[in-house]
Amino acid sequence: MTYEGVLTKMQTEFSNPIQYYLVFENSFLNLNQLLNKSMEINFLGYQCLNCGKKKKIFRQGFCYDCFMSSASAGDWIMKPELSTAHLDIEDRDLEYEKRVQLQPHIVYLALSSEVKVGVTRKTQVPTRWIDQGAVQAIPIVEVPNRYLAGITEVALKNHFADKTNWQKMLKNEVPAADLVKERANLKYLIPKEVQEFYHPEKEDLYDLHFPVLEYPKKVSSLSLDKSPNFAGRLTGIKGQYLIFEDGTVFNIRTFEGYVVKISL
Repeated sequence: MTYEGVLTKMQTEFSNPIQYYLVFENSFLNLNQLLNKSMEINFLGYQCLNCGKKKKIFRQGFCYDCFMSSASAGDWIMKPELSTAHLDIEDRDLEYEKRVQLQPHIVYLALSSEVKVGVTRKTQVPTRWIDQGAVQAIPIVEVPNRYLAGITEVALKNHFADKTNWQKMLKNEVPAADLVKERANLKYLIPKEVQEFYHPEKEDLYDLHFPVLEYPKKVSSLSLDKSPNFAGRLTGIKGQYLIFEDGTVFNIRTFEGYVVKISL
């Protein structure tokens, strides 16, 4: 059986364990059903997720031109503190930026390779934490726009990591941590503009369980540019990674916009 199409990030369903789906234009694949089975991935070409042209992917599934011009690839995406829609100031497309930035956002602590701080839109809870491979997560504040979330994250970056060590996450090297206690100690680190949104008494700790049969001791990242054909036995899925028996890991998110054929 074969599936062919453009890679986009795996769709997920929050359950125990988390369910993963690869969705193509005319079909979808429940990856949990492939655990302990062999699969082959063949790279066929590119298709920009924005313009749809068969142009080499530059970043985030976009060709170079789209990445440099699209409103959904502005600097404020990675750096929420640069958001300006709340001031009626345009970056690339004010209508789009208002739609995305002027909605409830969550600043959170997540436990993946260590305790990290991050920002996500409320509509992306708990998807964002699943995509990061976090085994636990807890909201710190819910604020009405992306800018307030961004300045809160900046204030907390001095005390927590803001990136996941993907190798430790995939090997399940997760330290013990009490996110409830960590959150309770943040009152005086949160900016004054955000203090009113801080409610550490809430019982909203999330536990996440991933479909992994066996965690690798060493990991090696698969690049479709260097290895356009790969075959292996699937032993786990965590974050946006497929984990194979030989320790090869494949980050679906990195290769969005790549056209592939998957053979089972």
